[in-house]
Amino acid sequence: MLITQLKPDEEIRSLAGKKTVILSCEGCKEIYFPGIEAEELYNGLLDDGIALAVITADYICNPDNLELYLQKHMDRIDSADTLLVFSCGVGAQTAAERFAGMPVYAGCDTYPVPGAQGVTPLEYDCARCGECHLNETGGICPITACAKSLVNGQCGGAKNGACEVDKDMECGWERIFKRLDKPASNVTLRHPVKIRNYSQNI
Repeated sequence: MLITQLKPDEEIRSLAGKKTVILSCEGCKEIYFPGIEAEELYNGLLDDGIALAVITADYICNPDNLELYLQKHMDRIDSADTLLVFSCGVGAQTAAERFAGMPVYAGCDTYPVPGAQGVTPLEYDCARCGECHLNETGGICPITACAKSLVNGQCGGAKNGACEVDKDMECGWERIFKRLDKPASNVTLRHPVKIRNYSQNI
């Protein structure tokens, strides 16, 4: 999980639905994950009747691994209206892709750490900006999916869905809008305009 920090309690509670399932990643814990604080938070959400269940898994950043772990929990996930993911940005993106038809929110911010990034597949990337934007963009990271790392919408330079900076790259914001525009999706753009706090990315 690299270095992760829980988002503020009030923000997490504002993201939770009436029937929330918590997905907690146990991978990469040798770096840093606030386990004690997270457990207190999970228990609080369970006690308040907000969370239906807490599911723990290893390395949810790996789609095949995630699928195997979730097989025996699908009945609880299918009965939920929200999935709250506690992992690095890569794990949250993997879960959001798998459950693109329901709101999937990141409960953590990920911070920079030197050296290897742990066991992550190449499908997604996390810039470790310390200010996770996945909750505003349907689980697609605008920092890594956009060549310009824009957080408040597309630049207008995309042509036929391709990025103007890299013609082989799909415009990240077009991907975001497609994700949010799915007829089966209950995900909405929560905060269309956001100013990036560059001081978080050391």
